[in-house]
Amino acid sequence: MRRFRLTVAEGPGTGATWESTGDTCSVGSHPLNDFTVEDSTVSRFHCEVRVGPRGPQVKDLDSLNGVILDGVQVVEGVLRSGSLLRLGRVVLRFDFSAENNRLPLSESTRFGTLVGASVAMRGCFAMMERAAGRDVTVLLEGETGTGKSQAAMAIHQASARRDAPFLIVDCGAIPAHLLESELFGHEKGSFTGAVQRRAGVFEEADGGTVFLDEIGELPAELQPKLLRVLENREIRRVGSNNYQPVDVRLMAATHRDLRAEVNAGRFRSDLFFRLAVLRLLLPPLRQRPEDLPMLVEGILESLRADPERTGALRTSDFLARLRHAAWPGNVRELRNYLERCLVFEEAVELSEEEARRVGPPEVDPTQPYADQRRHVVDDFERRYLRALLEKHQGKVAQAAVTAGMDRVHLYRLLRRHGIKP
Repeated sequence: MRRFRLTVAEGPGTGATWESTGDTCSVGSHPLNDFTVEDSTVSRFHCEVRVGPRGPQVKDLDSLNGVILDGVQVVEGVLRSGSLLRLGRVVLRFDFSAENNRLPLSESTRFGTLVGASVAMRGCFAMMERAAGRDVTVLLEGETGTGKSQAAMAIHQASARRDAPFLIVDCGAIPAHLLESELFGHEKGSFTGAVQRRAGVFEEADGGTVFLDEIGELPAELQPKLLRVLENREIRRVGSNNYQPVDVRLMAATHRDLRAEVNAGRFRSDLFFRLAVLRLLLPPLRQRPEDLPMLVEGILESLRADPERTGALRTSDFLARLRHAAWPGNVRELRNYLERCLVFEEAVELSEEEARRVGPPEVDPTQPYADQRRHVVDDFERRYLRALLEKHQGKVAQAAVTAGMDRVHLYRLLRRHGIKP
């Protein structure tokens, strides 16, 4: 991966530079950023620069003064060599370096139940392999449905704690007044309904792993107590005056960016850094479409689908439809869609949300022109036909008149693309 450099072009610290050793750089006034910019107009965690499959991008972390990219305020934006980023009074210049970084990639295309041959996933697998060999706290980040809980389970099963419990607590699903007891336990009579003493998950998971899902939803009053667990490896039950040691590994997951939560004052910065000893960002499905054939095979196998009855779900046309969908629910949504196909024993139509595109079809310059032209035309035809039928509520005769084509030809196009009127 090509290295990049950030240089302070204007404001306090003019001339200071930072050169990448990986694919990301966090920028802000907090000293634990990759590139620290000390100025009162720069937020603690102001923005992140990341080089991904679509090139270099900048993301505003809900900063106070925002990110202005080449004169335009952005939430996310694509960078080019020479781009200028204004963060309050400070201007940074982004440039590519002449050298490349070698990012570690796993030789495997599978880790636990997760699969993928893409560079993005093999990079994640390399991080997971490293995490499994070290007893450190792991923060798993990514959109809903990307496989954060499966990643946590896989790391646990590959670690030295594999034979001990792996317990999950969903911080967003348990009311705040019950979550403290769930985590730390309680003494008999400590509150109404506490009819007997109860151990919390940190005690029950002794020697194993506690996985806190949706850690971004953890109430503010419980954050110092979790921090104590991470710092001192001890807990105190609700209603008790005594602390007791615990031997657990902690992993956490969130679909939020906790740095933005720190900026907003909803999450403690010291807790964030204790959680983020090793941060692992799982990519959304739309950023790794090359993994779809492997994912489809794996999901159909896990669903014990009869290969003789799922031929339509393995064709190149069907996989092309999947590659062009947005998948806001990621792998979880893909699995639900394939289950729906199995129920109807055919490649059912994608829902409006599933079919919504995230950009133009990918173009591969290593392939022949004619093949790539057909790929783009097919993509246009599918989107046009869906919109045409939606406009005419599935009435093919009216749709054919609007499209200016013979009804038989329209039916032929619909069949070719697997679209039902």
